[in-house]
Amino acid sequence: MSKCVLHQAWLDHHSRSLGLFINGKFVLPADRQSCSLTDSSGSVICSTVCAEDEDISQCASSAAEGYQVWSDLTCRQRANVLLRLVSVIGQHGQCFSELCGLCGVSGSPSTIVRMLQYYSSWAQLRDTLISSWNPLGVVVVVVSDDCAFNSLLLKVIPALAMGNSVIVVPGRAKAPPCLLLAQLVMAAGFPAGALNVLTGSDSSLVAKLTQSSSISYVTYGGNKQDGAMLCEATAGMGVPLSVSVCAGSSCAFIIFDTADIDSAVDGVIEAAFGTKTNVHWVLCVQERVEESVVARLRLRMAGLKCITLSSDDRLLVDAAVQEAQHQGAMLVQSCTPPSSGAQYPPTVLCKSAPSSPFVVNPPPGPLLPLLTFRSSKEAVTLGNHTPHGQAASIWTEDLTLALETAKSLSVGAVWVNSYSVFDPCLPISGHKDSGTCTDGGQEGLYQFLRAPSFSSNHPRSPTTIDYSKFGSSGASAVVIPDDLGASVPKHYLQFVGGKTCKSVSGGCVAIQSPGGRGVLGYCPDGGRKDVRNAVEAASKVQPGWMKKSPSARAQSLNSLAKGLEAKRRDVATSISTQTGVSMDEAEKEVELSIIRLSDWAAYCDKIKGGSLPMPQSGFAFSVPEAVGVMGVLLPDSNPLYSLVTLLGAAVATGNAVIIVPSQKYPLPAFLFLQVLQACDLPAGLVSILTGSRDQLTAALANHSVIKAIWYWGSAEGCQYLQHTCTNPLKTLRLFSQENKEEADWTHPSILEEMWRNTVEWKSIWIPTA
Repeated sequence: MSKCVLHQAWLDHHSRSLGLFINGKFVLPADRQSCSLTDSSGSVICSTVCAEDEDISQCASSAAEGYQVWSDLTCRQRANVLLRLVSVIGQHGQCFSELCGLCGVSGSPSTIVRMLQYYSSWAQLRDTLISSWNPLGVVVVVVSDDCAFNSLLLKVIPALAMGNSVIVVPGRAKAPPCLLLAQLVMAAGFPAGALNVLTGSDSSLVAKLTQSSSISYVTYGGNKQDGAMLCEATAGMGVPLSVSVCAGSSCAFIIFDTADIDSAVDGVIEAAFGTKTNVHWVLCVQERVEESVVARLRLRMAGLKCITLSSDDRLLVDAAVQEAQHQGAMLVQSCTPPSSGAQYPPTVLCKSAPSSPFVVNPPPGPLLPLLTFRSSKEAVTLGNHTPHGQAASIWTEDLTLALETAKSLSVGAVWVNSYSVFDPCLPISGHKDSGTCTDGGQEGLYQFLRAPSFSSNHPRSPTTIDYSKFGSSGASAVVIPDDLGASVPKHYLQFVGGKTCKSVSGGCVAIQSPGGRGVLGYCPDGGRKDVRNAVEAASKVQPGWMKKSPSARAQSLNSLAKGLEAKRRDVATSISTQTGVSMDEAEKEVELSIIRLSDWAAYCDKIKGGSLPMPQSGFAFSVPEAVGVMGVLLPDSNPLYSLVTLLGAAVATGNAVIIVPSQKYPLPAFLFLQVLQACDLPAGLVSILTGSRDQLTAALANHSVIKAIWYWGSAEGCQYLQHTCTNPLKTLRLFSQENKEEADWTHPSILEEMWRNTVEWKSIWIPTA
């Protein structure tokens, strides 16, 4: 394609009927349904094919073959191919820009070039800096139309750079730019099948795609509703799925009284009304400068034009404005809204209430709610009031205030005296309900790599599950009287809030000896109310634990290691008695567990972010933050070693954790419980619950405070969690024990893999000029 050929000629070359891009070429199968794409005036731009089962199978096979060729190249060879793509993009950048504009997609060739340059260097250094990690295989990237094109590229390019092949499933409007990009990728020398594009995006297409054994990972970018539908549609396929909610989020725009008010007002008008954005801004202004800000808003908004909306969006905007006025809000508008039609003027809703629906979940349209606050603490409360945690903008000339506020906001990106700053070196994690993965930076590479310590689940067909009844039957519980006789096996207690206790239900479950030849004791049959009590205790102590210095956390973990060493003989005996292994093997597991706790103590001050190489003038850095309250359901293998490995990872990074021991081998956990009682970890930071695994799984999945769940158990349990943990979103690590592939708990890479899965990343950008 010559440089002079622009988007219209490219569309005409394909007869304005775009096929699929499979195995390095366009494929236009016969007898397929098609979808028409129209521009803002209603004119048809082109049509795209809706992929069917045969196309999906062909695409998966092509991607698998492409992965073999692409991953066999050396790091240097892959980096060179990515750099050749920079040259190709430069030659056809105008065509790409015009096509994006025609489709209503905000795509910039310069942004693609910056990403390619940044990730080509990571492709070059993968085996040097991330030597023990390997590419996943075939990665499926799904994006909705309301997802920014940069968000799509922030998944596709790093996945390719790490040696994976990629299948893109774009929204309807993003299909033409994605197909053109795939063609340019082939022109740069990528092997056939390295990048494929399937159009006709819906959750059923992706669900069929994940039935292929070659698919290793699915990642989604877009709105929360479509992301949740995708999680439900692919539940039980055995393929890990991550979600980035990069559309529809509410983000705080905070103006302190120490800000340059003129610059701040210019910034908020440009952010809220001047650029096409995938987020909704909520303006938070300190009371002392409210009048000044509102006066400047009136002045700056005077010449702004009305914005075109769809008829449905206009109805939503009218309803939101009426509700705001009913609640006493004052309107600041650039002009009087037309009585009908799709036009609506930029509007500021002053004196809004933080709990109003149009503040928490604003409708699509040019509405900017304005809230006021007195202190920096109130500003943080307003900024964290939204269920989303994507980003925030802070305006102040006080650097200390800016950094303290940035640290306290539960968001993935903070921009100081600026907004919507994008660069591929900035990692962004979806805090709260804004996603379950990290995109961008070195930290975003790890979602496309596999550590050798864990084997992935193999795709399988989902089973029929009544999700409303999962875990409701519980275990075969019995009630043990308080006056136990000497001949009755021991009655163990669970550990909640720093104290041992029975389950709320009072029921117990028998602990079987190896081979089921007898009963070793009884453990509590924990349920929903026990989980509630454990989460309540964890929520109280976790924020304070997270703020403790790394050395203080290390000291507590070292005390835990010393306590375990003092009871090593008793704990080893419990392992041998419960699992049937020899005392030598049991003592070895205890010794490894003591070392592992000491390792985590040493890791506490090694887990850190750092400054980032932004091309703009300014200072950027990344900060790892604790996820919050985690739920961990342990595997049957290595019952003590797995417990301390996962507990140590969570606690070392500032989290609280609720642990469910192996239902088959819970006895070592009860001996370790005695160690927990004697150490100086805060009461409630670690809870240990026992009983029916399905019952406790359901209770953890349905608790809104739990932020992440690591699960070893049945395939049905994995399916239930992926289907259920969507509101709010939870980060999941799922391992089906039915695959008979045990984790290598001794592998050196396990420490890094564990701590990276216990933190969320925050990037902070401070301009200097």
